[in-house]
Amino acid sequence: MSDAVRRQSGPFHVGDKVQLTGPKGRLNTISLEAGAIFHTHRGGIEHDVIIGQPDASVVTGTTGDDYLALRPLLTDFVMSMPRGAAIIYPKDAAQILAFADIFPGATVVEAGVGSGALSLWLLRAIGPDGQLHSFERREEFARVARGNVTSFLGAEPSNWTVTIGDLVEALPGVAPAGSVDRVVLDMLAPWECIEDVASVLTPGGLLICYIATVTQLSRVAEAIRRTGLFTDPDSSETMVRGWHVEGLAVRPDHRMIAHTGFLLTARRLAPGAILPQLKRRASKTDFSDEDVEAWTPGSLGERSASDKRLRKAARAAETAADRAIAAEANADAAAEADAEADAEANTAANAEAGAGGDTPAT
Repeated sequence: MSDAVRRQSGPFHVGDKVQLTGPKGRLNTISLEAGAIFHTHRGGIEHDVIIGQPDASVVTGTTGDDYLALRPLLTDFVMSMPRGAAIIYPKDAAQILAFADIFPGATVVEAGVGSGALSLWLLRAIGPDGQLHSFERREEFARVARGNVTSFLGAEPSNWTVTIGDLVEALPGVAPAGSVDRVVLDMLAPWECIEDVASVLTPGGLLICYIATVTQLSRVAEAIRRTGLFTDPDSSETMVRGWHVEGLAVRPDHRMIAHTGFLLTARRLAPGAILPQLKRRASKTDFSDEDVEAWTPGSLGERSASDKRLRKAARAAETAADRAIAAEANADAAAEADAEADAEANTAANAEAGAGGDTPAT
């Protein structure tokens, strides 16, 4: 299987991930192995029953219960994968891909990598011809991210680098000046590295920041304006409300995914370009650096997972990655063995046919 591309259609094969939906709607995701059995409190499901079936098939367990078998979407995977740091939810990842205009072949810088959820979306969007440079300060977070990405894709992509360390210090050694199309910042204090990411962005390149709190939003927006290197930043948040639709019962869901974070975007100006100033009246938007510091004294709001939880998440992600790699290797070995068997059978058949042709007619 090609690098960074996992099978997305066709019959289920050994090594594929399958999402099983049980009689009560419970979801379980497994990796298919020949001869294996997935055990539940309602009996087991033989992997061999699933292998060879088309996607979206219904299979029967050992106790007669039916299960819907589907290839998990990337959304399904990121919402259930091991986590070291909080993930960027699919609703925000979708907006990042759209607002940042992530395109096939793009060179993208991402900081920090967290648990690898956004990395997966970015890798899919840039394609095999793009390049993703991810930066993470904490080694344990990077371990979780690498494990999750490898688990989903079946291999660690060759067009993805993960650098451990501070973005400001490590960025010049990874990305030359003016070589980056997009920068995605998901970090505690993005205002500390605005000028540094500006130096690697190509003119017209885009910076997008994922920010948790109002005070962080204010501080990073003013830091961007203060550099004079970007267009005026735009900010937004995305809230998703699902609906219950069943017969005549049509109403909003009782629960919704509301605020998760703000997105702020700005475009890199050409060297020497000066952004035209908007004409406006003096208002409450006038302020000094002291005002900003007074307004955002505790703007970081850092929440970190315990070391025990991080170690557990890293082990889970790496175990899933090892299983995915092993399954891919077994699948490739089985395919090679089948090809060799077919070749030997063809050789024997040809030899037998040749021997029959030399026999004199009676």
